[in-house]
Amino acid sequence: MGAGGRMSVPPSPKQLESDVLKRVPYSKPPFTLAHECGHHAFSDYQWLDDTVGLILHSCLLVPYFSWKHSHRRHHSNTASLERDEVFVPKKKSNIRWFSKYLNNPLGRVLTLIITLTLGWPLYLAFNVSGRPYNRFACHYDPYGPIYTDRERTEICISDAGVLAVTYGLYSLAVAKGLAWVVCVYGVPLLVVNAFLVMITYLQHTHPSLPHYDSSEWDWLRGALATVDRDYGILNKVFHNITDTHVAHHLFSTMPHYNAMEATKAIKPILGEYYQFDGTPFYKAMWREAKECVYVEPDDRDQSKGVYWYRNKF
Repeated sequence: MGAGGRMSVPPSPKQLESDVLKRVPYSKPPFTLAHECGHHAFSDYQWLDDTVGLILHSCLLVPYFSWKHSHRRHHSNTASLERDEVFVPKKKSNIRWFSKYLNNPLGRVLTLIITLTLGWPLYLAFNVSGRPYNRFACHYDPYGPIYTDRERTEICISDAGVLAVTYGLYSLAVAKGLAWVVCVYGVPLLVVNAFLVMITYLQHTHPSLPHYDSSEWDWLRGALATVDRDYGILNKVFHNITDTHVAHHLFSTMPHYNAMEATKAIKPILGEYYQFDGTPFYKAMWREAKECVYVEPDDRDQSKGVYWYRNKF
């Protein structure tokens, strides 16, 4: 009702269309927009989100629907040792034999270099750091264990998008030369991938973040097992996806440009359950690589289904 007691006049179709388009953020970096599309947070139309998401992800050599479905399951199962899809820590009994030999400065440098440069494609192609499956899992395989029968056609569409861009890059290399493609496309893509891995790694890896087995996990516990970080001026560069991740896990369909307002609102409500770390990201990467090697339950805790990061061998 209006101020004078009258019912508000419904907006015209043109006004509705204008409002929908206003919601679409035009000046954002490709991966931020692509991520929004996967969460149906880009527009009010699923077909538009999927079309834009497919184009943007393909240009980044990422299979859109493949990532969309596994990422949705990540949000549904965050911090679950059995069902989370990415950055799943290993129990001490399951870590590789060579891990203890990498738990030193030189080993950490090597691990971080590989993680930042190859971590994203290794996850997509070989499910590295992903949920353990009983057979080979790959984001490009429509018949892999990650996906259900109803999702397999979309995985093929995603693969076709990546192949189309790959062919386009090949054509550019033939026309312009391989060095030109590497400089103009390859190096920027490596930078994007490195920041993507670093941001998501730090959002889900911290000594104070618990993980849960099936006896203790629930959705809210998992959603709160994330941490906001302070990247200084880069917070604005990344459109605050760095320091609003807790809110994103609680309200994953909310557009990122509302996340700061939501974060300010939830802080006093969550209190001690809101996780924030202002450590500079380069120091945090080194600390987490050093301290967050595997997970084990706390011997002093009666709840054996709650696991914490450890690094002692």
